[in-house]
Amino acid sequence: MIRLDYKDSRSLHEQIEDGIKELIIGKVMKAHEQLPSVRELSINLTVNPNTVQKAYKELEAKGFIYSIKGKGNFVAPVADARDEKKIAELYDTLRSAARELLYLGESMENIEKIIKEEQA
Repeated sequence: MIRLDYKDSRSLHEQIEDGIKELIIGKVMKAHEQLPSVRELSINLTVNPNTVQKAYKELEAKGFIYSIKGKGNFVAPVADARDEKKIAELYDTLRSAARELLYLGESMENIEKIIKEEQA
């Protein structure tokens, strides 16, 4: 499910957050699917429960998951309302990455191929 890299410069809660986001974006986890409990995931990853709780809080704040008191945390459905600010930020990131790849000699065809692969 999620792998932690203790040599990674990101904190453990950021790695957990990114791992869950990848599972959601990659459609491994579906809308309204329940996530492991904080305790269950902390035992599985051998981290402090507070670390998992922090990752879950961040994911909820960003709209990737929602919680139901007494029931747990669940994958949020894709929002009906577009977050124009977030979309603009992601396009800026994409432009920056594309410029850097082109500078490093990567072909436009390879860049387009990656984008098309993600669309599938």
